[in-house]
Amino acid sequence: MRLIFGTILALCIAAIVGVGSTWMTTTRGTELGTLTIGAWTARPRTGTADVDPYSRATITRNGELPIGTGDGIAFTAGADDRKRPLDGRCDVVVSGVTPAARFWTLTLYDGKGHLVANSLQRYGFTSQEVVRGADGSFEIHIASRSRAGNWLPTGGIERYALMLRLYDTPVGVATRSKRDAPMPAIATVGCP
Repeated sequence: MRLIFGTILALCIAAIVGVGSTWMTTTRGTELGTLTIGAWTARPRTGTADVDPYSRATITRNGELPIGTGDGIAFTAGADDRKRPLDGRCDVVVSGVTPAARFWTLTLYDGKGHLVANSLQRYGFTSQEVVRGADGSFEIHIASRSRAGNWLPTGGIERYALMLRLYDTPVGVATRSKRDAPMPAIATVGCP
């Protein structure tokens, strides 16, 4: 009797630990196979057959459709370059240049992975519509109140994330540093 009770208890504990750790990795992500450049993080193997099981479970749970390696790569940022979380009530500037790519998009998402709702229905910029300086660099202002130039409204939400998708780019699994892929800077410039 004691053996059966001990076996059942051990199986229950193993099941709770297994399900709990799987839930945590699918909701918070893992660092397996990640590429981090400044505040930006990507998982280049996500769109390949070599995807790790935790990333595969996260994709299944979230219902994402990852970009295939031959098509491009997606970088996300939930904080600025100083590790301060992106706050929709603050003014944030994304500036600089992007790595070489035929086309790119920069989009705002809320904590649940939905586009940030706003009255202008402006959710992001593309490489074809962003206004650039003479040297090819750009500045995108992300704020709750309108700004001149490239501006994305946050709707005043508390937290959001940025996603920079690069299409037809050499950036990928072999990329290791900012020198290989110059990413735009993210700076919080004002907060009420």
